[in-house]
Amino acid sequence: MGNRLLVSGISFGRNCIGIVTRPYETYRRIVEHGSLLELAYIGVVLTMYFVVASIVKTSLLWPFLLTRQFIVLTSATALTFLFVVALFRIAGNLVGAKGTLRGLALGWGYSLLPTLAWFWMTSLLYIFLPPPRTTSSQGVAFSIVYLLVSATLLFWKVILSYLALRFSLRLDLGKIILVCAMVFPVLGFYTLLMYRLGIFRVPFI
Repeated sequence: MGNRLLVSGISFGRNCIGIVTRPYETYRRIVEHGSLLELAYIGVVLTMYFVVASIVKTSLLWPFLLTRQFIVLTSATALTFLFVVALFRIAGNLVGAKGTLRGLALGWGYSLLPTLAWFWMTSLLYIFLPPPRTTSSQGVAFSIVYLLVSATLLFWKVILSYLALRFSLRLDLGKIILVCAMVFPVLGFYTLLMYRLGIFRVPFI
């Protein structure tokens, strides 16, 4: 078991680099040869963020609220991950998907890393450059840079999500668009529900 964890950890580190430098080849390898243990490392990285996010939203002075916020964030994210994977699998089956659930879970798990990067960025900016921010030239420049980085991360997220569906469900572009057309309305309702419950202002998808 220890050796498997070590090998999975090495694969996780290599794949984290690969989805930036060579996403197409890396995603093919993830879906075809990846281990579900790699999801544990993704979970650890997410947990580290949730600790920081809980501190930002509450305070170290209120340990009960801190623990509660942490549990809510981790539970909601795990539920969202399972829900999204199940939705794409069901929709994929309707259009003739031939891939595996393991590949889909791994592929979508790695697609959470751009989302995590964006949340890390916004949380750190909230700590070191808290609002309100000025309308000076420096403030405007900061806003432009923030939007550009956010757009880049969104583009990266879209690419990884496409590759996850492409390789794990073995679908062409047309069928992927059809699957997304079925899934996105449900995710929209789910996102609204999470917002109304005060769990996520921006969905962790």
